[in-house]
Amino acid sequence: MLYFVGLGLGDERDITVRGLEAVKECERVYLEHYTSVLGVDKDRLEAFYGKKVELADREKVENEGDAIVEQAKSMNVAFLVVGDPFGATTHSDLFVRAKKEGIRVEVIHNASIMNAIGSCGLQLYRFGETITVPFFTETWRPDSFYDKIAQNHKLGLHTLVLVDIKVKEISEENLARGRSIYEPPRFMTVKQCAEQLLEVEERRGGGVCGPEARVFGVARIGQPTQQIVAGTLQEMLDIDFGPPLHSMVLVGDTHFMEDEMFEFFRQST
Repeated sequence: MLYFVGLGLGDERDITVRGLEAVKECERVYLEHYTSVLGVDKDRLEAFYGKKVELADREKVENEGDAIVEQAKSMNVAFLVVGDPFGATTHSDLFVRAKKEGIRVEVIHNASIMNAIGSCGLQLYRFGETITVPFFTETWRPDSFYDKIAQNHKLGLHTLVLVDIKVKEISEENLARGRSIYEPPRFMTVKQCAEQLLEVEERRGGGVCGPEARVFGVARIGQPTQQIVAGTLQEMLDIDFGPPLHSMVLVGDTHFMEDEMFEFFRQST
């Protein structure tokens, strides 16, 4: 049996009762550790679950997924995912592989940033396509996400902006030299995201994410220290949102109740 278990957004206690019962039945428990991170380390999870938890980085999941599937043929295996299990296509691939092997699969859902972003007061059904903003480098400064922002803007829809995280990544230099030396984890901030959006707006000039664009900056959604701040994109450059994880929303056309929530989070800063 292979369980896909969503962990929610906060700490070890955010797992559902059904998810916890499933984990306790498993001989092997993996924690996906590259699309997102919890606000606590795996030691806290192990103490709460009463199980050893193995970190599964991108390399393990994408290159050794068959081994996880093979284990699930003869034992109960849990694959833990921060947020909801199907927030990343890699997990869909693992699901399909298990199903093709005739393995019983159960998915146990949980809250994710995709629905918890409603805590900023915007109506979820007024969101368009979600985008991800990657870390720019000196030689790679992509702007393909801008077209999706522009399409949402044209339709009057809000845009959820997920920001890049780098966990167990190898630098270009070490990759070229064949050295498995991993860089320290990096988590993009609201400020860095705002800087890059403003740079792309200046280059593309469509008027969809300029300095006066209305936005929400959010951090640690679902945790006791969550922070929500409304303002302009320019104003996000001067706000310290603290530890990760961060996200942003570019605001589209609004209902008067959404306007009230925007002003509330603007005045409460």
